[in-house]
Amino acid sequence: MTTQPRFIQIHTLHSYPAALINRDDAGLAKRLPLGNAMRTRISSQCLKRHWRIADDRFALSQLAVPMAIRSRGTLELIRKRIVEGGVAETLAQAAVEALRNGGLVDRAGKEMKGNEALKTGQAVLMGRAEIDYLVGRCIEAAQANSDDTALRGAVAKMLKDEKKNIEALKHGSGLESALFGRMVTSDVLASRDAAVYVAHAFTVHEAQVENDYFTVVDDLLEESGEIGSAGIFDTELASGLYYGYVVVDVRQLVENLEGIEAKDCFSATTPPEKRELAGKVVEHLLHLIATVSPGAKRGSTAPFDWAKLALVEVGDWQPRSLAGAFHDALPLSSKDGRPMRERAVACLSGEIAKMDEAYGATLTRRVMALDPVEIPNAQRLDLSALATWAADTIMTGAC
Repeated sequence: MTTQPRFIQIHTLHSYPAALINRDDAGLAKRLPLGNAMRTRISSQCLKRHWRIADDRFALSQLAVPMAIRSRGTLELIRKRIVEGGVAETLAQAAVEALRNGGLVDRAGKEMKGNEALKTGQAVLMGRAEIDYLVGRCIEAAQANSDDTALRGAVAKMLKDEKKNIEALKHGSGLESALFGRMVTSDVLASRDAAVYVAHAFTVHEAQVENDYFTVVDDLLEESGEIGSAGIFDTELASGLYYGYVVVDVRQLVENLEGIEAKDCFSATTPPEKRELAGKVVEHLLHLIATVSPGAKRGSTAPFDWAKLALVEVGDWQPRSLAGAFHDALPLSSKDGRPMRERAVACLSGEIAKMDEAYGATLTRRVMALDPVEIPNAQRLDLSALATWAADTIMTGAC
C-alpha cells in the first residue's frame, strides 16, 4: 500500500575515541542516565549548531535560501545598517531603541543608554529578510521625521500598524528557523514550529571516560637547560559508540519553507514543485548528519567521524525512537567476540522486528552501513543514493 512520507526518521551510529564531544558547565563530558548505566551524550543543541554552520558542498548555505542571524547584538546590526542607509547616528539610535521598546525583542536593557541598551537579554534568531524589512522601514521613517521624539513615535506606530506584515515575515525568518523552529517572547516577531526534531545522542554502552593530565612545555626554559613547564592541566576525555535520532516532519517543513498549510502538503492541488526545496533540504541534512562531527578540543583530539550506519524510515505513522534497543547498556565485550558495532546493529534490528510485529506499522526503509546488516525490510544504499531517495519520496509524495 502506498503511504505518504509525512515523517522521515533517521537513526545513526557514530564512533568517537578519546574526545570531548560536548562538555558541561564544569568542562566534563555531558552524561545521561539510562537504564542500568550512565552514558556520555551529545546534546541536540550541539548537534544542530554544527549542522547549521557546516561549510562544505552540502552546507545549508548552499541551498540559496536566506539564512538567519542568532545574536544578542542584532539590534546593533540593524542600527549600523540604518546608518549605512544615510541616516544620522542619533536618529538611527532612536529608531532602533523604538524597535526594542515597541516589543520587537525582549526588553532587557531598556533603562540602559547607548549601544549597551541594544543588547538583548537572550540571543534572538532573526532572518535576513526580516532584518532587511525593518532596516528599510526605519530608513523611510527617519527620512520623514528629523526629530528624535517624532521618529520614535513613527517607528512605534509602524510596529503597531504593520504587525500583520511583520508576522507574515515568519517565512523570511531564515532557513535555520524553518528547520529547528524559533521561540520568541517579543510582541511582534512570530514564533515558528520546528520541522526537525533532534534527540540527544548517547553511547550504547556504559560511559567510558578518563581524566587526561597534561603539561605545556616552556620552550625558553628548556633551551636554558631548566626543566619546567608553562602550566599543568587536566581535562576529561570520553570514548563511545553513539546512537543518534532525528525526525523530519515533512508537512511542517513544507509549510515553513513555502508558506502553505501543512494539511495541504500532499494534496492533489499542491504541485510537486512546492515540495522540491523541502526535498533538497532533507538531502543536505542527511549528508550533514552522517558526516559532520561536533566536538570541543578539536586541535588536540581530532573528533571527526562518518556514520557507521544511517537508517532512514519513511511513512505516515507517528515517529518512534529506537533508543529502547539500548535501554540496557551493551557490555564492552561479548563471549562470542562480536564487535560492539555489530552487536549495536543487531539490537536495532531486533527492536525494529519487535515493533513491526507488535504494531504492524508499514514503514519504507533504506540503510547505509559499513558492515553487513540485517535490518527488516531495508534496502541497502550508499549515502548519496540514500539522501537522493529521501528527497524523491518528498517530491513524489509517496513511499
